[in-house]
Amino acid sequence: MARFELKLPKMGESVAEATITNWLKEVGDTIEADEAVLEIATDKVDSEVPSEVDGVLVEKLFNEDDVVQVGQTIAIIEAEGEEAANATPVADQEVPSPEIEEAVAAADKRVEEAKNISSSDYADSNRFYSPLVKNIAKEEGVSFDELEQIEGSGKDGRVTKNDILGYLETRSSQPASQPKQQQQQQQQTSAPKQAAPQPAKTPVSVSGEDEIIEMSRMGKMIAHHMVESTQTSAHVQSFIEVDVTNIWNWRKKNKDAFEKREGEKLTFTPIFMEAVAKAIKDFPLINISVDGDKIIKRKNINLGMAAALPDGNLIVPVIKNADQLNLVGMAKAVNDLAGRARLNKLKPDDIQGGTYTVTNVGTFGSIMGTPIINQPQVGILALGAIRKVPAVIETPEGDFIGIRYKMFLSHSYDHRVVNGALGGQFVQRVAQYLEKFDKNRDI
Repeated sequence: MARFELKLPKMGESVAEATITNWLKEVGDTIEADEAVLEIATDKVDSEVPSEVDGVLVEKLFNEDDVVQVGQTIAIIEAEGEEAANATPVADQEVPSPEIEEAVAAADKRVEEAKNISSSDYADSNRFYSPLVKNIAKEEGVSFDELEQIEGSGKDGRVTKNDILGYLETRSSQPASQPKQQQQQQQQTSAPKQAAPQPAKTPVSVSGEDEIIEMSRMGKMIAHHMVESTQTSAHVQSFIEVDVTNIWNWRKKNKDAFEKREGEKLTFTPIFMEAVAKAIKDFPLINISVDGDKIIKRKNINLGMAAALPDGNLIVPVIKNADQLNLVGMAKAVNDLAGRARLNKLKPDDIQGGTYTVTNVGTFGSIMGTPIINQPQVGILALGAIRKVPAVIETPEGDFIGIRYKMFLSHSYDHRVVNGALGGQFVQRVAQYLEKFDKNRDI
């Protein structure tokens, strides 16, 4: 038998580390190739790490809540059968290598340090702090207020190891004779970008009959992201009603043949996404981001699609180069991302690079909504429920009342860079593409 090093796999260009959230296997357990060994969480998505070989788990080098770098060995598996010949051997079968001993010692130290941190430390924050950042803050005596003032360079403003180390370096360069409060004030004054003020917390009374539910890690991140977006962008909405009768009838007529030919269900979503991609090509200044006083005009049209996770939270996987897909390609992309989101199988790359987002509030019965912009984008479109309503129909022979299928489109946009004319014209163009849908179109 040979020993195989299970390493933390690469999970995306901007993902350098992950936190171990749950070990699915214990030492001594038999593992099959492609079977999940542990669960990890990054600041982008949760995922599993599978084994590449059949074997037995003989050693875990990290514990839950430890932060592991990409490429770092996290466990040792004793490979069986043919896999043993191809396994990456671990130096010295009888005595662990110095590298492994060092990794184990470091992991034990981090766990011990984590135990020494009071469970209430930094718990009142709306920001997500990794165990590594908390440990550094505890060791260096960084107070809660100081940690809250550190500007994060990670995803959603997350404070990374480099951010807190940079802060400590700046703090240590100040004269030791200065009072700590004065040093903190100087740090805040010299910072190029002030952190958003924290709202005053209103005490919440709890009776003996109330149930207290701890927010999940993902829930905390989403809450922070939403608050940050409303503090960043000047949200404005435009609404328009769309007649989608042609689309309704066309889909009803062709959905069975489409599924039989393509092996994919034909929902309304890919049709709507196709119209949005076309409208963005007509109005490219919707496909931008804001960086300080600069506007970044995106070359690619990457559509985010809000999808539900198993725990009820929402995530936004991205359809890359959506304008280059035909309806079949769009349907495959939509079904693939939605399916993997429901199974919690999305990868970090699947949710990166979005330039505009679409969310379907009609799924929950809402006829319209006012969605919050997904930073750093400048617009998001909410699709309302399709309803059968009486409507005035204009014809060369005169007007008459008929039954039509209609829905509302709700466009939220950042009024710092998107004025009312552009925001309104864009959603109007989406509506025009939907209403002019060719009811005789081939599938």
